[in-house]
Amino acid sequence: MTRHKYAVGQMVDFLPGILDGNVPRGRYKIQRLLPSETKDLQYRVKHLVDGHERVVSQSRLRDSRQGLG
Repeated sequence: MTRHKYAVGQMVDFLPGILDGNVPRGRYKIQRLLPSETKDLQYRVKHLVDGHERVVSQSRLRDSRQGLG
């Protein structure tokens, strides 16, 4: 079983892909760990600027200490 890489309360950077539409890139806080039917686990995250919560895949997240590079 695959384990989540990030923990609740952790700060991460979201890197949107082509199919992510107008979802803003930037700093998010992990709100909840979600199950997934694929190897790409999911998280409920909250954007620190606009306050909106979204469900995002682990592959779109980076540890915020690594920067947005």
